[in-house]
Amino acid sequence: MSCASCVGRVEKALTKVPGVLSVSVNLATERAQVIAEPQVLDGDLHQAVVDAGYTVIAAPKPSHNSDHEITLSIGGMSCASCVGRVEKALSHVEGVDSAEVNLATEKATVKGTHLEAGILIQAVIDAGYEAQVIEESSNQAQAQPRKRAPIWPVIVSALFALPLVLPMLAEPFGLHWMLPGWVQWLLATPVQFWLGWRFYKGAWKALKALSGNMDMLVALGTSAAYGLSVYQLLNVSSGQEAHLYFESSAVIITLILLGKWLEARAKTQTSEAIRALAALRPERATVRRQNQDLDIAVEQVMPGDLVVVKPGERIPVDGDVQEGSSSVDESLITGESLPVTKSVGDSVTGGAINGEGLLLIKTTAISAESTLAKIIQLVESAQAKKAPIQRVVDKISSIFVPVIIILALLTLLGWGFVTGNWEHGVLNAVAVLVIACPCALGLATPTAIMVGTGTAARHGILIKDAETLEITHAVKALAFDKTGTLTEGKPQLTAFITPKNSDTVKALSMAASLQAGSEHPLARAVISKAKRDEISYSHAVDMKIVAGSGVQAIVDGRSLCLGNSRWMTELGADLKEFEAQRKQLEQEGCSVSWLVETQGAAAHVLALLGFSDTLKETAKVAIKQLQHQQIKTIMLTGDNAGAAKHVGDQLGIDEVIAEVKPADKAEKINQLHEEYGVVAMVGDGVNDAPALAAADVGIAMGTGTDVAMHTAAITLMRGNPALVADAIDISSLTYRKIKQNLFWAFIYNVIGVPLAAFGLLNPMIAGGAMALSSVSVVTNALLLRRWKGKADQP
Repeated sequence: MSCASCVGRVEKALTKVPGVLSVSVNLATERAQVIAEPQVLDGDLHQAVVDAGYTVIAAPKPSHNSDHEITLSIGGMSCASCVGRVEKALSHVEGVDSAEVNLATEKATVKGTHLEAGILIQAVIDAGYEAQVIEESSNQAQAQPRKRAPIWPVIVSALFALPLVLPMLAEPFGLHWMLPGWVQWLLATPVQFWLGWRFYKGAWKALKALSGNMDMLVALGTSAAYGLSVYQLLNVSSGQEAHLYFESSAVIITLILLGKWLEARAKTQTSEAIRALAALRPERATVRRQNQDLDIAVEQVMPGDLVVVKPGERIPVDGDVQEGSSSVDESLITGESLPVTKSVGDSVTGGAINGEGLLLIKTTAISAESTLAKIIQLVESAQAKKAPIQRVVDKISSIFVPVIIILALLTLLGWGFVTGNWEHGVLNAVAVLVIACPCALGLATPTAIMVGTGTAARHGILIKDAETLEITHAVKALAFDKTGTLTEGKPQLTAFITPKNSDTVKALSMAASLQAGSEHPLARAVISKAKRDEISYSHAVDMKIVAGSGVQAIVDGRSLCLGNSRWMTELGADLKEFEAQRKQLEQEGCSVSWLVETQGAAAHVLALLGFSDTLKETAKVAIKQLQHQQIKTIMLTGDNAGAAKHVGDQLGIDEVIAEVKPADKAEKINQLHEEYGVVAMVGDGVNDAPALAAADVGIAMGTGTDVAMHTAAITLMRGNPALVADAIDISSLTYRKIKQNLFWAFIYNVIGVPLAAFGLLNPMIAGGAMALSSVSVVTNALLLRRWKGKADQP
């Protein structure tokens, strides 16, 4: 593959293979991820790619136990160049396919075959860093804030440095006094070699690895200023005053220690969203066993257990309400600000707060299988992965330190040979070394990603990875499925029309028999109608689902089909008798289905069914918000053209594409991509999965199926379509913060390094600027926490 269009062609080819549910092709890794039904053969997929004009290089799928992922906690990293060194060390380990290191989270995610944690840890140690395995089964580390960096080194360093810098601060006021040289040396030495020892330690590790990092720049710069001062002090002539620069080295180290402390303090706030989610897990649960209520640890609860939740308690597990009714606060999980009423049969999510009623809940999911655990895992995964723009920054960072050291050397030699003033040359070289800050480059993108994904999760928007967050802001067209996305997804059977002199009750009974056991919304509507009218129905045999068309089966010895108009025409059914009623129903926005009996090549209509569904209250607002963002809105549905147009007109959608088979939705998405550019697709059903995969950004409603949520890049925890505009908004804002951070990270160096080289920047100011650069990018990223989604506003 050579470009993005190749990706589209490969995805299109794979999507056409019968049984394929979703396809995702990555141009960067040159890999295709295919979700398919069990009967799909690898050979069919291989041939589809070959027929499209490409070659399949990948080996057969590894066994389940051979392909896995290990997460390591990395210690000792100080800047972006450290990230590159750790990634390089891990990538060289046999069996590693990929290694991604995040400076903000201080974690490494390693993927490959037959990985051994001990070998990976040793590789990190050999590179000069510390590592330990983070257990996948436990998120307890995220429940607590990371250990705060101690403030005492900053305070002690400041107390030593203050007497050195006070005389300089007093000069503008006409006070001229200076501490004796040996006193300055006594004050500067502990700062240089005790409090600043961390920089020498980091520099030595980098040197052993034949690379450079921020510690090396600080160690070289401050050592040069300190060494020059010692030389001047030892060689001063009797009666003369030595030119000492102890204050420069001490103040530089103090400011950088302060900057690192502020940076660490700010970084703890970037993972606040995950800690807040992890803190929702109760430690204990009341379980009813053998008519006794037992207080046990949550880990001991088993699927099927009955859990008693008292008013005001936090729900400990996912489950279904068996007894009682209450209002439940799910705001920290779904972003829904108002409590939701729950009664018998409704599902509840672990971590939500029970309101005023006593609930008895049957456990359906615990531990890692719970909704809360999956949300935390998804957010952590998104924060750990790199955005495409970060890979460019990493390449720059890998050569950053060597370039700065060369520039500092050229500064020294230039001043020394051109002006003859080697003393100024040393000071200016020191300024060049300490103004350069690769930390800011390494933190610019991941901190914005962490805060952006965490903020989105707090508002009920789950973003799968950093790449999705980066690309979503560029969406130009957005396609909606209709049922369950723009409508409530709870259709009612509002019309059941049969031929004259026919048995309507018998026809409805046969329709219900065909739909018994199906979970399709229209099938549930038919069953509900039969139950309301107290009409009995039997069970169908030889049932067959015709994708995108309907269902056929044998009921009481009669061959029946129930489906859409297109399928009925293909079967040869004469629909003219009901033409007027059909048009009337479609004009009213109803979805139309037909019940027919087939006898050989003939098909006789037994009933015309009309289904109506209620539009979601927020659907119209969502469309307006998207159009305000200059995004083309499209409805892509398998429903009939009349009903689709009715809904489209009500909502003000720009374009309506109706009567699209599920297998053709992905093709329509590819066409929209060619017409508009970056395309997003919003859906909630199994039949939406191929389209969600084909879109540049797939967005699934959390109220929909697991297949849709697995395929999509973004999951909305509420069935509120207004969250779609919010997802694009938070993506745009986060990407803007990334660009701002990178601007500030580069501008410090673009302006500061030349000023320092030409002697226009005091080394102490350079040290302060270096410390400030890291703090500024993290603080700027934290401003994302103030974002409020419009979907949450009244």
